[in-house]
Amino acid sequence: MKVVPAIFKLDTIDPADSVEFCPHPAASNVVVCGTYKLQQADPECSVDIQDVQEEPFSVGQKRTGKCLAFEVANGDQLNQIQEISLPAVPDMKWCHRDVSVNPVLGIADSEGNVSLYEMKIDDKRFSQVQSLRIAPSHVLCLSLDWSNRRTPSSGLGSLVVSLSDGSLALLVPGQSGLSPEHIWHAHDFEPWIAAWNYWDINIIYSGGDDLKMKAWDIRSGFTQPVFTNKRFDAGVTTIQSHPFVEHLLAVGSYDNTVRLFDARKPLTPLTQVDVGGGAWRVKWHPSKKRKDDLLVACMHNGCKVIHFNLTGNGLAEGGEVIQHFDKHKSMAYGADWSYTEENTNQETLVASCSFYDHVLYTWRA
Repeated sequence: MKVVPAIFKLDTIDPADSVEFCPHPAASNVVVCGTYKLQQADPECSVDIQDVQEEPFSVGQKRTGKCLAFEVANGDQLNQIQEISLPAVPDMKWCHRDVSVNPVLGIADSEGNVSLYEMKIDDKRFSQVQSLRIAPSHVLCLSLDWSNRRTPSSGLGSLVVSLSDGSLALLVPGQSGLSPEHIWHAHDFEPWIAAWNYWDINIIYSGGDDLKMKAWDIRSGFTQPVFTNKRFDAGVTTIQSHPFVEHLLAVGSYDNTVRLFDARKPLTPLTQVDVGGGAWRVKWHPSKKRKDDLLVACMHNGCKVIHFNLTGNGLAEGGEVIQHFDKHKSMAYGADWSYTEENTNQETLVASCSFYDHVLYTWRA
């Protein structure tokens, strides 16, 4: 396993928890970072600081945040181009759109809102185009995912959002933007993640603190999941459908393990890898040439790249950690690959962030 050096380091001032590179070909040098600050409660408040440190997304305090937008300069440096003040930001995702239209960023916040920001290609400036109240202000929007990851469109995709009260929300596009179509109870505790099957956008996956991964078919209502996998030793935190290999899911958990599943046989993993820390985010490499590589934000143990041995039929014959970025000294929650073509060494720029040391790094993997 190779330990990867840092290239660039930036203080985000407030705790940082999400990083997303823009997939638009004319703006692949833009990356956004979300922050999440717990406002200090009354000094007499009995909130346990250990609880705050382990579960910042579930403590009942006032939270503020920002979306920090950067432009990559000189191949790997970051220059800030805009700062957007918001409630705390647990998650952000870019809508994969056609090259003929401007990029749109979806932001989930800690007061039950989802906001859409359009970025103008010519000047790289963000402006809000929609804000939706999905839940009461005491409910956090924990994660979101767009349905059109594999098939960029000129319009918006559908959006799935997970909420801290155990619900999921399905938002669908219309003439005036997105609107909620269904909100349903999905998990008994926080559903840390909601994600689409990019190959069949009738299917939504979710994972939660109830140690369960579930699938939902939007055609058949939401009273019962298509399946429920209860075979986890800790909360399910992250799920991503493979953008190039049908039926393949990467699933991370607090139990320090990343598992690959065949969506047709979702109860038994094809293979699993110990990443040495809770896996908060998993990201498949955006290039088909490196479809075997998975980036993992490992919370207590920095960020890692897993190389899987994917066979021609999409199955996996094992995997191993091949690179480790160990500079994060606290809770690495956010990480993403750049969509810009690899450099001459076939390495891709990566940005990652961590919480209590409020730092954003770039590195190559």
